Amino acid sequence: MRIPITGRNVVALAVLLPGLLSSGKARAQDVPGIEICTVEKSMERRTSCLQSNVDFLQKTITRLTADHQQKLDAANRQIESLKVAVAGLQKAVDDLQAAQKKATEEPKKKDTPATAKETPAAK
Repeated sequence: MRIPITGRNVVALAVLLPGLLSSGKARAQDVPGIEICTVEKSMERRTSCLQSNVDFLQKTITRLTADHQQKLDAANRQIESLKVAVAGLQKAVDDLQAAQKKATEEPKKKDTPATAKETPAAK
């Protein structure tokens, strides 16, 4: 009996072929993480398990330290740029206040001599 090759058969063959060609044994994957070491009976295996846990934790701490240091550096850069912006704004406010003070003092100076001249004439 001959099986006709259709698009559906090709797709099914492509999906099933890798599974059929692989060995019958399931391969164990070494996934890094914390393992429960108390189930190990021999001292060598328990020690190896504990050392694996220590290595995993050290790598995790190192990675997290680097990540947090990058975040701190970025925050410090942002703080410095904000300090510069605040200093610029403070200077602008000081300039505006000085200009406002000067503008309010000029009419008083103009009014003061005029009233001084009028006062002796009034006597």
